[in-house]
Amino acid sequence: MTTATCTAFADDRVIASGTPAEVVAAVKAAHDAGAAVLVFNDADARPVEFDLRGDLAAVLARLPSAPVEKRGPGRPKLGVTAREVTLLPRHWDWLAAQPGGASVALRKLVENALREAEGPDRVRRSRETAYRFMTAVAGDRRGYEEATRMLFAGDWAAFDAAIEAWPSDVRDYARRLAEGSWRNGQGRGLNSGG
Repeated sequence: MTTATCTAFADDRVIASGTPAEVVAAVKAAHDAGAAVLVFNDADARPVEFDLRGDLAAVLARLPSAPVEKRGPGRPKLGVTAREVTLLPRHWDWLAAQPGGASVALRKLVENALREAEGPDRVRRSRETAYRFMTAVAGDRRGYEEATRMLFAGDWAAFDAAIEAWPSDVRDYARRLAEGSWRNGQGRGLNSGG
Protein backbone atom coordinates (compact mmCIF):
# COMPACT_ATOMS: atom_id res chain seq x y z
CA MET A 1 0.00 0.00 0.00
CA THR A 2 1.33 3.44 -0.89
CA THR A 3 0.87 6.20 1.66
CA ALA A 4 -0.60 9.39 0.20
CA THR A 5 0.51 11.75 2.98
CA CYS A 6 2.15 11.25 6.33
CA THR A 7 3.37 13.21 9.33
CA ALA A 8 6.71 12.62 11.03
CA PHE A 9 7.42 13.28 14.70
CA ALA A 10 10.84 13.52 16.32
CA ASP A 11 10.13 13.10 19.99
CA ASP A 12 7.11 15.42 20.47
CA ARG A 13 7.66 17.74 17.49
CA VAL A 14 6.33 17.51 13.94
CA ILE A 15 9.41 17.59 11.73
CA ALA A 16 7.74 17.07 8.36
CA SER A 17 4.36 16.47 6.76
CA GLY A 18 3.53 15.57 3.16
CA THR A 19 4.12 12.71 0.77
CA PRO A 20 6.69 10.09 1.77
CA ALA A 21 9.14 11.59 -0.73
CA GLU A 22 8.68 15.01 0.89
CA VAL A 23 9.04 13.67 4.44
CA VAL A 24 11.84 11.13 4.21
CA ALA A 25 14.76 13.59 4.16
CA ALA A 26 13.71 15.12 7.49
CA VAL A 27 13.09 11.64 8.93
CA LYS A 28 16.56 10.45 7.88
CA ALA A 29 18.26 13.57 9.26
CA ALA A 30 16.49 13.28 12.62
CA HIS A 31 17.15 9.54 12.80
CA ASP A 32 20.83 10.01 11.97
CA ALA A 33 21.03 12.67 14.71
CA GLY A 34 19.74 10.11 17.22
CA ALA A 35 16.16 11.36 17.64
CA ALA A 36 13.27 8.95 18.24
CA VAL A 37 11.26 9.27 15.02
CA LEU A 38 7.72 8.06 14.38
CA VAL A 39 5.90 8.53 11.07
CA PHE A 40 2.12 8.19 10.75
CA ASN A 41 -0.10 7.76 7.70
CA ASP A 42 -2.44 10.77 7.83
CA ALA A 43 -5.45 8.74 6.65
CA ASP A 44 -5.43 6.08 9.39
CA ALA A 45 -2.50 6.87 11.75
CA ARG A 46 -0.85 3.56 10.94
CA PRO A 47 2.94 3.68 11.21
CA VAL A 48 4.91 4.37 8.04
CA GLU A 49 8.36 2.82 7.96
CA PHE A 50 11.25 3.87 5.80
CA ASP A 51 14.41 1.88 5.15
CA LEU A 52 16.92 4.53 6.24
CA ARG A 53 20.12 2.63 5.41
CA GLY A 54 22.65 4.42 3.24
CA ASP A 55 22.59 7.98 1.97
CA LEU A 56 19.46 9.97 1.13
CA ALA A 57 19.59 8.99 -2.56
CA ALA A 58 19.54 5.30 -1.60
CA VAL A 59 16.63 5.87 0.82
CA LEU A 60 14.66 7.76 -1.84
CA ALA A 61 15.33 5.01 -4.40
CA ARG A 62 13.76 2.44 -2.06
CA LEU A 63 10.50 4.35 -1.57
CA PRO A 64 7.57 2.42 -3.05
CA SER A 65 6.17 3.82 -6.25
CA ALA A 66 2.47 4.38 -6.95
CA PRO A 67 0.64 1.18 -7.86
CA VAL A 68 -0.02 0.53 -11.54
CA GLU A 69 -3.71 0.53 -12.39
CA LYS A 70 -4.91 -2.85 -13.62
CA ARG A 71 -7.23 -2.89 -16.60
CA GLY A 72 -9.75 -5.69 -16.74
CA PRO A 73 -13.31 -6.44 -17.79
CA GLY A 74 -15.93 -3.78 -17.34
CA ARG A 75 -15.88 -0.11 -18.28
CA PRO A 76 -12.42 1.02 -17.11
CA LYS A 77 -12.94 4.69 -18.03
CA LEU A 78 -15.89 4.78 -15.62
CA GLY A 79 -14.12 2.72 -12.99
CA VAL A 80 -16.53 -0.19 -13.42
CA THR A 81 -15.14 -3.57 -12.39
CA ALA A 82 -16.80 -6.90 -13.12
CA ARG A 83 -17.03 -9.26 -10.12
CA GLU A 84 -19.13 -12.23 -9.19
CA VAL A 85 -22.23 -11.80 -7.01
CA THR A 86 -24.07 -14.76 -5.50
CA LEU A 87 -27.79 -14.28 -4.87
CA LEU A 88 -30.87 -16.44 -4.44
CA PRO A 89 -33.12 -16.94 -7.49
CA ARG A 90 -35.82 -14.64 -6.06
CA HIS A 91 -33.18 -11.87 -5.72
CA TRP A 92 -32.15 -12.29 -9.36
CA ASP A 93 -35.83 -12.22 -10.41
CA TRP A 94 -36.40 -8.97 -8.51
CA LEU A 95 -33.22 -7.39 -9.93
CA ALA A 96 -34.14 -8.39 -13.49
CA ALA A 97 -37.52 -6.69 -13.11
CA GLN A 98 -35.97 -3.34 -12.08
CA PRO A 99 -35.60 -0.49 -14.57
CA GLY A 100 -32.12 -0.69 -16.07
CA GLY A 101 -31.59 -4.29 -14.99
CA ALA A 102 -29.56 -5.92 -12.27
CA SER A 103 -26.44 -3.76 -12.53
CA VAL A 104 -28.30 -0.46 -12.25
CA ALA A 105 -30.44 -1.72 -9.36
CA LEU A 106 -27.40 -3.05 -7.46
CA ARG A 107 -25.48 0.21 -7.95
CA LYS A 108 -28.46 2.20 -6.61
CA LEU A 109 -28.79 -0.09 -3.59
CA VAL A 110 -25.07 0.20 -2.81
CA GLU A 111 -25.07 4.00 -3.23
CA ASN A 112 -28.04 4.32 -0.84
CA ALA A 113 -26.33 2.08 1.73
CA LEU A 114 -23.10 4.10 1.43
CA ARG A 115 -24.98 7.36 2.04
CA GLU A 116 -26.79 5.95 5.08
CA ALA A 117 -23.58 4.58 6.61
CA GLU A 118 -21.36 7.58 5.84
CA GLY A 119 -21.86 9.41 9.13
CA PRO A 120 -21.44 6.45 11.49
CA ASP A 121 -18.56 5.05 9.40
CA ARG A 122 -16.78 8.41 9.38
CA VAL A 123 -17.14 8.73 13.14
CA ARG A 124 -15.90 5.17 13.74
CA ARG A 125 -12.89 5.55 11.41
CA SER A 126 -11.96 8.90 12.92
CA ARG A 127 -12.13 7.55 16.47
CA GLU A 128 -10.04 4.50 15.57
CA THR A 129 -7.46 6.68 13.81
CA ALA A 130 -7.14 9.15 16.69
CA TYR A 131 -6.98 6.31 19.21
CA ARG A 132 -4.21 4.57 17.23
CA PHE A 133 -2.10 7.75 17.20
CA MET A 134 -2.79 8.64 20.84
CA THR A 135 -1.85 5.15 22.01
CA ALA A 136 1.43 5.23 20.08
CA VAL A 137 2.51 8.73 21.12
CA ALA A 138 0.64 9.67 24.27
CA GLY A 139 -0.25 6.39 25.97
CA ASP A 140 1.80 7.28 29.04
CA ARG A 141 0.79 10.95 29.22
CA ARG A 142 -1.40 12.54 31.84
CA GLY A 143 -4.96 12.71 30.53
CA TYR A 144 -4.59 9.82 28.06
CA GLU A 145 -7.18 7.54 29.66
CA GLU A 146 -9.70 10.36 30.08
CA ALA A 147 -9.07 11.55 26.51
CA THR A 148 -9.64 8.03 25.22
CA ARG A 149 -12.90 7.66 27.15
CA MET A 150 -14.14 11.04 25.94
CA LEU A 151 -13.12 10.30 22.35
CA PHE A 152 -15.30 7.19 22.29
CA ALA A 153 -18.06 8.91 24.29
CA GLY A 154 -18.14 11.70 21.68
CA ASP A 155 -17.54 14.48 24.21
CA TRP A 156 -15.39 17.07 22.42
CA ALA A 157 -15.05 19.50 25.33
CA ALA A 158 -13.86 16.84 27.78
CA PHE A 159 -11.54 15.32 25.15
CA ASP A 160 -10.05 18.73 24.42
CA ALA A 161 -9.56 19.45 28.13
CA ALA A 162 -7.88 16.06 28.68
CA ILE A 163 -5.25 16.69 25.98
CA GLU A 164 -4.69 20.41 26.63
CA ALA A 165 -1.43 19.84 28.56
CA TRP A 166 0.12 17.64 25.86
CA PRO A 167 2.93 19.04 23.69
CA SER A 168 1.34 21.30 21.08
CA ASP A 169 2.25 19.23 17.99
CA VAL A 170 0.97 16.00 19.58
CA ARG A 171 -2.20 17.71 20.84
CA ASP A 172 -2.91 19.42 17.50
CA TYR A 173 -2.42 16.23 15.48
CA ALA A 174 -4.67 14.26 17.86
CA ARG A 175 -7.33 16.96 17.47
CA ARG A 176 -7.00 16.85 13.70
CA LEU A 177 -7.36 13.07 13.59
CA ALA A 178 -10.32 13.12 15.99
CA GLU A 179 -12.17 15.87 14.14
CA GLY A 180 -14.48 13.46 12.30
CA SER A 181 -15.50 11.86 15.62
CA TRP A 182 -17.81 14.62 16.68
CA ARG A 183 -21.37 14.18 15.48
CA ASN A 184 -23.36 17.20 14.32
CA GLY A 185 -20.34 19.51 14.16
CA GLN A 186 -19.77 19.52 17.94
CA GLY A 187 -15.97 19.55 17.58
CA ARG A 188 -14.02 22.77 17.72
CA GLY A 189 -12.52 22.17 14.28
CA LEU A 190 -15.95 21.58 12.78
CA ASN A 191 -17.76 24.67 14.01
CA SER A 192 -15.25 27.36 14.81
CA GLY A 193 -12.68 27.03 12.09
CA GLY A 194 -9.91 26.26 14.54
